[in-house]
Amino acid sequence: MKEMILTRQGLKKLEDELSYLKTAKRREIAARIKQSIEFGDLSENSEYEGAKNEQAFIEGRILTLEKMLRNSRVIDHNNFSRDKVNIGSTVSLRDIARGKECQYTIVSPVEADPTTNKISYESPVGKAILGQRKGSVVEVKAPAGKVAYEILDIF
Repeated sequence: MKEMILTRQGLKKLEDELSYLKTAKRREIAARIKQSIEFGDLSENSEYEGAKNEQAFIEGRILTLEKMLRNSRVIDHNNFSRDKVNIGSTVSLRDIARGKECQYTIVSPVEADPTTNKISYESPVGKAILGQRKGSVVEVKAPAGKVAYEILDIF
């Protein structure tokens, strides 16, 4: 697994999820399995089968999170110059052709959430603007063609 660069918020989010899965979720599934065993014949017990499948999924997710956390490096955005776009930067962009403005925060792939304008540094827009300065114009290959963005501000 390659190194994962995380913001402090991203690290906390992964640690919180891991803690929840290891404690509350494991207990919940164990209780479901115990209860379903009481229903009798396990070969035709859909409750038992469902609980065991969920247990396998949760254990897999726990292993994945542990690997991510072992291979992660936390960046402190406050130590970066605001002259260039870095991981953790919030960037104001303008689509040059349409004049539309948007704002994104550059985060790791596991932190990305387009609904909250958090995009991955591995996304096409993230790759194009990473390391760029205010006033730069970048081109991004999109499914509909190339889109040119001007970097208006870096926070």
